[in-house]
Amino acid sequence: MYCGSVEFVCSPSMVKHVPVLLDESLAFLDPKSGGRYADLTYGGGGHSEAILGVDESVELVAFDCDPDAAERSLRTAELHGERFTFHDLSFQKMDEVSSEADFDGVLMDLGISSFQLMEPLKGFSFRLDAPIDMRLDPRVGISAAEFLETASRESLVRAVREYGEEKRWSRVVNAILEARGTGVLQRTMSAAELVANAVGGLRVRQRIHPATKTFQGIRIAINGEMEALALTLPKAFRSLKEGGVLAVISFHSLEDRMVKRFMRKMAGRPEHRWDRSVLQDREAYAELLNSKIIVPSKEEVERNPRSRSARLRVLRKIRQPGI
Repeated sequence: MYCGSVEFVCSPSMVKHVPVLLDESLAFLDPKSGGRYADLTYGGGGHSEAILGVDESVELVAFDCDPDAAERSLRTAELHGERFTFHDLSFQKMDEVSSEADFDGVLMDLGISSFQLMEPLKGFSFRLDAPIDMRLDPRVGISAAEFLETASRESLVRAVREYGEEKRWSRVVNAILEARGTGVLQRTMSAAELVANAVGGLRVRQRIHPATKTFQGIRIAINGEMEALALTLPKAFRSLKEGGVLAVISFHSLEDRMVKRFMRKMAGRPEHRWDRSVLQDREAYAELLNSKIIVPSKEEVERNPRSRSARLRVLRKIRQPGI
């Protein structure tokens, strides 16, 4: 569960996991007696446990590539026994352990969990001074520090401008390139200060730290999050039984756009306003269950401010595509 800006400090042991858009997700998934469901982003287990709690015959398969999530899943396994299965895998690898028409419902809650944000050694939060890592799975890939020190200018621009949507991306990229080899890019707080200064400094009463967008873009880049989502959406859809529901919660405009276009394509709708494909060439494999994007209620945002950027889109599968 991605938490937007990282503007808090406390011990990881004090973190309370609050699943976003829980009631809305459950309403659309509508877990049935004897149903089989998948949570592709286990995180803190809030959504998984809620689905399992609907009926004692519901089965759930969960995925997460964070080793700490695997440890947290032991609690869910203890509570629900053989009805719960956990796979230490990133969601794009779901087809390694699932098949076509396997699930009655699939949930994806994109991004990172509160637990990941609050663990200093993971290097996500610039409020906690630590080596800047940011890998969702620390066992693979390169750290954010290595990316900042070695990535090409083109890769930095993509991370900051496209993924981070930082308007002053040129200043940020130049500052990063100039800081290479100084040690500034090795730790969260010094890197955040560098970015903040590049975009004009931290202002009084500024709601979001000026380094938030850049950190977000770097995280998306080093974890290949957009590529992983593009691979996973078709796999998740194929894994649904006819009548099964796919519910996706996103927090970033690029993620939401990708989810929206995929769901519209599966429903035989124009993918975007510039889509000029011929109507009779489109095929409908699903129906959209929400005509308007679903956002947290005012009450939920007040209870959990980090839910403010959450967006939920849902479809129901009507037949298996031939692609």
